[in-house]
Amino acid sequence: MKQITVITGASRGIGAATARLCAAAGHDICVAYRSAKDEALAVVVEIEAAGQRGIAVQVDTGVESDVVQLFKTVDAELGTLTGLVNNAGIYGPRGRLDALSQEELMKVLTVNVAGLFTCSREAVLRMSTTHGGAGGAIVNVSSGSATKGNPNVGIQYAASKGAVNSLGIGLSQEVIGEGIRVNTVAPGLTETDMPPADRLERDGPKIPIGRVAQPEEIAEAIVWLLSPKASYVAGANIRVGGGMP
Repeated sequence: MKQITVITGASRGIGAATARLCAAAGHDICVAYRSAKDEALAVVVEIEAAGQRGIAVQVDTGVESDVVQLFKTVDAELGTLTGLVNNAGIYGPRGRLDALSQEELMKVLTVNVAGLFTCSREAVLRMSTTHGGAGGAIVNVSSGSATKGNPNVGIQYAASKGAVNSLGIGLSQEVIGEGIRVNTVAPGLTETDMPPADRLERDGPKIPIGRVAQPEEIAEAIVWLLSPKASYVAGANIRVGGGMP
């Protein structure tokens, strides 16, 4: 069966690297993006250069109607969904909780938690054998922050990724009997545009491996979890952290 995969937050960073590797593995791909249209279209060009079909769809994963329309577009333009990578996420303000407004808090939780749940729901409705689907795989991108807590720099982000971990545990058990494998990847510090440049420079050498990760190194784990090679893997949380717990 042809693999058709939605990747959220796929215009750059880990999402774009995952799209490129998925294309090399034979996937047709929906590059879901929020605002970076030119970057998303450039990723589609790379997908097509690899001989696969690609589309770019603008979506705010924190808006339910956007998510529903995203999956309807995939239905119409690519076909039967087989995979979802929940990669879209935001960090929010850097600082302590007592400097955080409820609006700032809810923005992070809406995208990182509610958006991920809604995308997963739409994928299950299409892939579950209970709903007439043929199965598939969901990979959620979490973070090592979920277990570190991120004190003083972003506990709202850490807490949102803790919710991602919990979803992976629960949803995997809900749908594994319906042909859907749900797994999680927890990246370590990775060279993307999310961490400040000074943090990458300061903290990279402190990682046991001696450097930060490249997006492609995280993407390798994601693509493996999507593949038949991971056919007995469900409910796993794979830490890709260069030796960091």
